[in-house]
Formats: sequence, structure tokens, C-alpha cells
Amino acid sequence: MRVLVTGATGFTGGHLAKHLSQCGDEVRALVRSRSRARFDASVLPGSGVIAYEGDLGDAASLRRAVDGVEVVYHIAATYREAGQPNSAYRQINVEGTKQLLEAAKAARVRRVVHCSTGGVHGHIAHPPANEDAPFNPGDVYQATKLEAEQLARNFSEAAGLDVVVARPIGIYGPGDRRFLTMFRGLARGRFPMLGSGRPFYHLTFIDDLVEGFRLCGTVPAAAGRTYLLAGPRYTTLEELVGLVARELKVSPPRMHLPVWPFWTAGLICELICVPLRIEPPIYRRRVDFYTKSRAFDTTRARTELGFAPTVDLEEGIRRTADWYRREGLL
Repeated sequence: MRVLVTGATGFTGGHLAKHLSQCGDEVRALVRSRSRARFDASVLPGSGVIAYEGDLGDAASLRRAVDGVEVVYHIAATYREAGQPNSAYRQINVEGTKQLLEAAKAARVRRVVHCSTGGVHGHIAHPPANEDAPFNPGDVYQATKLEAEQLARNFSEAAGLDVVVARPIGIYGPGDRRFLTMFRGLARGRFPMLGSGRPFYHLTFIDDLVEGFRLCGTVPAAAGRTYLLAGPRYTTLEELVGLVARELKVSPPRMHLPVWPFWTAGLICELICVPLRIEPPIYRRRVDFYTKSRAFDTTRARTELGFAPTVDLEEGIRRTADWYRREGLL
């Protein structure tokens, strides 16, 4: 098929574009002009992926990019950046999604796969959660992602456009740097363990995730549905830290520190640093990593899509650690 991937200069979008190309699709990647150099130097050279310069805020460029496309995989979003006003999240995550949906409808695109996040559910009080669990976004990023998926669903019903919503969980793997802080901290004996360590955490290896996206775009029965895409199993945070420590051949942290001093420090840092557009040394959301449970039931994706993650947690951690070592990051 001829497909379009937005966000192809990012970790997830780049892996997805390459995976779809390897599966035989003719892949276009929506790339902002200022990101073109990063696109050319990313995982995509030699993959056959074609760059289409454009922006979610430029309706004309979106119309050009979707012309003749059968499936759009909408991965692009603005993530958490220091000092970024709330309006920027709404402009890109919500208004940008709206413009893309309008362009897709006008071009008679067969299906749009909209990437949301499992973060729209917030803390999972009664794990594991399925797609019908209550919404409880914890920050402006998650709130605007929820608004965007609701917009996409309403657009689908009103305009007759086939939209599938995917909520990925805890993405990691070679090329990812979000979990580098944990790996590096453990490797250097400087990873603090806050709280009990008993909240659940759920990871999804990037290779499994992009195959899940492909299924969302190709399985006929997925039309109009929402799917959680997560790895084979979840663990407690303490178990996860122990697995990473074992791979790195270091001892896991033995001391558990109280949460509240770090949460308070995060609040103070944000109040001082964010208005100055300085990256705070500690965020409250980083403290949330230790306190909020994330554990999900992927029965719907398994039964309706045939989603079957193959990379278990130990193997995924090993591959990720190996990449960090090769890049000199540990």
C-alpha cells in the first residue's frame, strides 16, 4: 500500500516507517523542513522511505502528502518540553490532528491510525486496565492526546472516515533515550528508589509496537476501534529495576527513599525553571514514575488484531542495554 507516516523523525515514527517499508509498503514520511537533516541521518537511509516536506499546521502541505495515500499513521505530537506553553500542545496535538483528518477525508484515505497514549488512563487503580478504563490524564500532554483521540473518533462518526485509535504503553528499545536515565543511573550506582517500589510498570518493545500499528492499519475488523498496545507482561517497578540491574551486572538500590520531599522539590523546580525555559533538574512527573501504576490488558488487540508481542522483557532490556553500550551512553 501507499502510506503516510507523520512524526517519522522521532523514535517511534522512524521505526514504524522503516518497518512498513520492509513489509512492502510505499512509505511517505511527513517531515518539517527544519527536521530534514535529522531525517536524512536517521534510521531511514536505504529504507526506501520518501520524505514529503510539510507541517501539521500547514493544510496545503498535508493535502499534498496524503494525495493518493491509502493509510495514514499519525504518530507526530509535541511531547514534554521545558517552558513550552500549554497552547503549543493544543496547537500541534489537537489542531494539527484536526487538519490532518480533514486532509485525509478530502483525499479519500481509506484509514487513519491515530497514535494516542496509555497515559490518558493515568494511574491504574485496579490493574490491569483495558480500553474501557476511566480516563485520568495527569498533565497537559496526556490531556491534549486524549482530546485529540476523542476528536478523531467524533470526526470518524461524523465524516465517515475510518479511524483506529492506538494507545501504546511504555515504549523502549534501541534508539530510545527516555529510559537512559534509569539504565545510566543504575550503571553508575546513582539511581534513587523512591517509595515502596510496588506500583506496576508495563513496557513495550519498539519492534512489537510498530507491528501493532501495522495491524491497526490493515486488519479490516479494526475499523473504528481503540486498542492498547503493550508488551507481554508487566512487573512491579522494583522488579523492573532489578531486571535492568541484573543485565548491567550491578546491584539494585537497596534503600527506599520517601516520595514527598522529591515531589515538593519538583514543584519548586518547575515554578522557578519553566518560566525561564530552563530544563528543571527534577519534575513532579518524574516522581510520578515511582508512584503511579501502569498495567494493561491487551486482550482486545490480541483477539481482534492478532497482536502477539514476541520480545519478552529480559530480551528487550538486553537489546536496549547493548545499544546504549555501543553508543557509549553507559
